[in-house]
Amino acid sequence: MRSIRFLLFMGTLLMLFPDSGSAQENPFKSVLQSFITTALENNPAIKEFQNRIKAAQEVPSQVSSLDDPILQFQLMNMPVDTFDLSQENMTQKLFSLSQKLPYPGKLGLKAEIAGKNIAITEQDLEEARLTITRDVKLAFYELCFVLEATNITKENKTLLEQFVVIAESKYSVGKGLQQDVLKAQVELSKIMERLIELQKLEGFEKAKLNSLMNLLPQEDLMIPHGIGKTDFNFTVEKLQAIAEKHRPLLSKILSLKERYGSSKKLAEKEYYPDFNVGLKYGQRDGTQMIDRPDFVSAFVGINIPIWYKTKQSRRVSETAYKVEMASETYNKAKNQIFLNLKKLVDKEQQGSRTLGLIEQGILPQARQSLESALAGYSVDKVDFLTLLDNQLTLFNWQIKYHRELTDYEKNLAVIEQSAGKNLF
Repeated sequence: MRSIRFLLFMGTLLMLFPDSGSAQENPFKSVLQSFITTALENNPAIKEFQNRIKAAQEVPSQVSSLDDPILQFQLMNMPVDTFDLSQENMTQKLFSLSQKLPYPGKLGLKAEIAGKNIAITEQDLEEARLTITRDVKLAFYELCFVLEATNITKENKTLLEQFVVIAESKYSVGKGLQQDVLKAQVELSKIMERLIELQKLEGFEKAKLNSLMNLLPQEDLMIPHGIGKTDFNFTVEKLQAIAEKHRPLLSKILSLKERYGSSKKLAEKEYYPDFNVGLKYGQRDGTQMIDRPDFVSAFVGINIPIWYKTKQSRRVSETAYKVEMASETYNKAKNQIFLNLKKLVDKEQQGSRTLGLIEQGILPQARQSLESALAGYSVDKVDFLTLLDNQLTLFNWQIKYHRELTDYEKNLAVIEQSAGKNLF
C-alpha cells in the first residue's frame, strides 16, 4: 500500500503543479506576430483590395482627359444622274475635325471625384487589414486554448489511470468498493472522449489559421503554449478618441462625404454648357474650263440645358442629400463604434476580475481541497469518491481558467479592431 500511496502522491503533485518545469519566457507573441505578417502579405482579400486600388489609380487620368476628337468625311451635293464630282459647283468632298470641350472646371472635378474613390478603396484595405489581424488573433488564441486544455486533460487522464489502479488494488484486497473502480473508469472514459473532441477542435482551428494565411488547411503549425494575460491600461474615452482618429471605417465615410461634395459641385457645373469646336475643309473638283477653289469652315456649338428643372436641378438636389446622408452615416457609425468599445471595456473589466478570482481564490482552494482529500484518503479517512470529486473539481476549474484567459485575450483583439490601431 505504501507504493500505491506514493504513486498517488506523485501523480497528484504533477497535476497540482503542471507548470513547475516551464518557467522560461514563452515566445507566443512573436509567433503570433509572424502569423499576422504572413496573413497580411498573402491573404487573398488583401491582394484583392490592392488590385482595386491600382485599378482606381488609373481612373483620374482617364476622366480628366478630353474626349477623342472626331474626324468625319462626307460627300456633299453629289448629282445622282451622273455621279460626276466636277459637274456641280457645290459638290465637294468634305473633311471635318471637331473637339468637345467641357465647361472649365468639370474635368478637374471629375479627377477629384476619382481621387476620392482611391482614398475610399485605401480605407477599405486598411479595414480589411484590421479584420484579418483580428481573425488571426482569434484563431490563434483559440488554438492555444485547445492545446492547453489538451495538456491539462492528458495530465488528468494520467492521474485518473492511477486512480483506477489504486481503486482496483484496494478492491482486490477487500479495502475498497467496486463502485469506486467503476466510477474511476467512467471518469477516465469521459476524459478520453474529451481528448477526441479537443483533437477535432485543434484540426479545425489550425485549418482556419492556415486559411487566413493562404496556406493549405492541413499545413502543420508549430504553436507555443502558455498564453499570458495582457496588461490593459485604456479608458473608454481614450479608446473612443483613438477610434475617431484611426478607424478606417470612419475615415472612409469622411472621404465618401467629400466625394459627394465634389459630385455636388460637378452637378452645379452642369448648368453651364459644354462646347464643341471644329474645322471643315471642302475640296471641289474642277474642269478644264473651270477652276473651283476649296472651302474652309469653322464652327462652335454649345449644348443648351433647357431641361434644367427636371435634370440638372434634380442632380444637384440628389448630391446635396447624399452629402447630408454621409454626415448621418458617419454619426451612426461613430456611435456604434463608441457603444461597442464601451461594451468591450466592460467585458474586459469583468474578465479581469473573473481571472483574478479563479487564479487567486478558486484554484488555490481547489488544490488545497485535493491535497486534504489526498492526505485523508491515504489514511482511510476520506472515501474514494470524495477524492475523485475533488480531483475533477480542480480539473474543471483549470480548464475554466484557461477558457476565461483565452476569451479575455480574444476580447482585446476585438478592442484593437474596433479602435482601428494596434494597441497590445
